[in-house]
Amino acid sequence: MINIKHHGATSGVTGSCHELSLQTESASGLESAEHGIFIDCGLFQGQDEGRSASAADLTIDFPIDHIRALLVTHVHIDHVGRIPYLLAAGFEGPIVCSEPSAVMLPEILEDALKIGFTRDRRLIERVLGLIRERLVPVPYGQWHRVFDEGECSLSVRLQRAGHILGSAYVECDARIGDMEERIVFSGDLGAPHSPLLPAPKSPERADRLVIESTYGDHDHEDRKTRRHRLKAVLKSALADGGTVLVPAFSIGRTQELLYEIEGIIADSSEPGFDWRSLEIVVDSPLAANFTRIYRDLKPFWDAEARERVRSGRHPLSFEQLTVIDSHEDHLNAVDYLARSHRSCVVLAGSGMCAGGRVVNYLKAMLGDERNDVLFVGYQAAGTPGRDILNYGPKGGWLTLDGERYDIRARVHQVGGYSAHAGQSDLLRFVEGIPEVPEEIRIVHGDSGAKAAFRALLEETFNTRIMIPE
Repeated sequence: MINIKHHGATSGVTGSCHELSLQTESASGLESAEHGIFIDCGLFQGQDEGRSASAADLTIDFPIDHIRALLVTHVHIDHVGRIPYLLAAGFEGPIVCSEPSAVMLPEILEDALKIGFTRDRRLIERVLGLIRERLVPVPYGQWHRVFDEGECSLSVRLQRAGHILGSAYVECDARIGDMEERIVFSGDLGAPHSPLLPAPKSPERADRLVIESTYGDHDHEDRKTRRHRLKAVLKSALADGGTVLVPAFSIGRTQELLYEIEGIIADSSEPGFDWRSLEIVVDSPLAANFTRIYRDLKPFWDAEARERVRSGRHPLSFEQLTVIDSHEDHLNAVDYLARSHRSCVVLAGSGMCAGGRVVNYLKAMLGDERNDVLFVGYQAAGTPGRDILNYGPKGGWLTLDGERYDIRARVHQVGGYSAHAGQSDLLRFVEGIPEVPEEIRIVHGDSGAKAAFRALLEETFNTRIMIPE
């Protein structure tokens, strides 16, 4: 029997963890053997936690003795954040991922360990050393045998998902005796025409498909429209001497925005607007580190981005870009920008405003109407980012660290810069599979998004469509 189980991502959009297991019975039928893999092991955020983020609550509370490997689709914390807890629970198998993800995974987990696991440097290095030893980088498009034990075998292949650098969807060829099945786990899929990365292509086959639905209920703006809206917000900052504050995820969104902003500055020439006087600040050591890694991994960029480099431009290290590293420089920048009328764009973590340096900027700047807050990614229910989106346009307020802050800054959302595919993109991914999967499981989305995507799939395909509980 070939089973799919879900240990996360059945409610909301975080904490992704799926299991694919192969179970056989002995000739007597009295004993059975089980072999399996995990696909991702992520951290819960926002209301998806359903509990606090303590070590006790993040303990792996499901069987792992039969798990032969962990497959990582990409290195966002909601897909990899529980890996240290998996190791602590006794997991001893390999960690299989794409080549770029193998570079980035220890970096993101180092930050996660310092924030939520321990401050003990020796323990952190020990855990990271263990993770590096277990990493098995696999090139895109190449089959990798995970196990072949008696009647059971399982091979996997990673394909580009276009979500962030190194992201992949996973094709699994599972065999028990004469029974074979291909199961595809989408991970997080990217939107076509996103900066820097090639768009995902549909798998050649999927008997069963497990697909995300973060934006299963609507589409994004096209690239031309979202670029126009981004440019309008930047012009506003130039006009009134305000700060555009962008709560940005360290991996993916920050680099895509820098790429687009560099393009706007390079291509714009308007009377009365000195685009080259607009300073762009990345105030996040983690984001700065991953921007460096992105630059080092140019072979994985798309054709447009590589052409910019060949023409002599530097999309992720241009003249107007400043990186703030130390905490002291961060505090000085917050104070200076709050008092001055210097036009500036600040990209600061975290992306949902649930912590990190962006919180200090929000406290200092939300009450000034000269400033703008620009959201370019999904804001989970229960996060300050969702509260700002909900209450900011109404002139409302929110609570940060127990204190109330009025929202007078202008609030914008440019959904086209989401790293996730929109509803039509998800549908095209399924339609591109030559034969409709026998079963489609919808995961990794709010209840409304999953229900809307299910309705669309039921209108389009005659197959079994389910939302795991």
